[in-house]
Amino acid sequence: MRKGYDLDLLRSLQVLIEEEGVSHAARRLHTSEAAMSRSLAKLRVVFGDPILVASGRRMVATSFALGLRERVQALVKGADALLEEQETPDLAGLAPHFTLRANDLIVGAFGAAILTALRQDCPGCTITFAPETDEEPSDDLREGRVDLYLGASDDMRPEIRRQSLFPTSFRALVRADHPILSEGITPASIVRYEHISVSRRGRLYGPIDTVLKDRYGLKRRVVMVVPTYYAMVETLRMMDMILPLPGIAIDYLPIRSMHLAEFEFPFELPPVRSFQAWHPRRDSDPVHRWLRGTVYRVVRQRGEGPPEGFSPVTTGIAGV
Repeated sequence: MRKGYDLDLLRSLQVLIEEEGVSHAARRLHTSEAAMSRSLAKLRVVFGDPILVASGRRMVATSFALGLRERVQALVKGADALLEEQETPDLAGLAPHFTLRANDLIVGAFGAAILTALRQDCPGCTITFAPETDEEPSDDLREGRVDLYLGASDDMRPEIRRQSLFPTSFRALVRADHPILSEGITPASIVRYEHISVSRRGRLYGPIDTVLKDRYGLKRRVVMVVPTYYAMVETLRMMDMILPLPGIAIDYLPIRSMHLAEFEFPFELPPVRSFQAWHPRRDSDPVHRWLRGTVYRVVRQRGEGPPEGFSPVTTGIAGV
């Protein structure tokens, strides 16, 4: 390694690649944006590569950086293992029960795969998926009611540990013969139809409305708010409403057999960045480390899209 290259800089590289942004990386490592920017500058010199580049209003990792991701993760994980005082126990002889707080999108897309992966190492384990509520996730983690949070909540206390899982963008779901599909997808055509909003807290508006107003001077008509992502999917084929959903939800839906169709919004929207979170008192718990590692591996693999050969027409929602 070149002079000045140490484990801290390697850890910064890992988080910058995973978070694809200086501010997100700084928050995860509990440091300032200025310090993270200095680390990025050092990494650019060490590797002779930008590491992160601008893509519209956000940053993305370069091809070179993405090629390093798995090796860097392995190096940091190996270095961290040297500092662990506890060894992972014999999981085959344990019967732990874990409570994970997640919304229906996470449960639908990843629930069964997570349980399957956990039971490969620990056949006696069981899991409960606790629903999203109005209580802050941090409180559930602090009080021990939840072992792991999976989602994208902004309401996290500073001490809560976070690990990025995957980003996903919003797409639109409509009935298969919706007139907007033949007339063309434009900002103007989108606002001519009524919309359904998904919000556990009953919010009518969000990032889509901000973009429509600020860039095009348009306003959509949100006439229904539902608390979960899959609440109106089954009945959407009987109406002309538009239902925006994260892409990961649509990817695992049998939309053709449900007489539905999807389309991309004709403008860039900020991605939804999902993460897993836990209380720091669980950092050195070997069983919890195994839980986090398994969940991370499963969700990262499936979060990149349906597996090769997946047919949403016949397979249905993952985990159902």
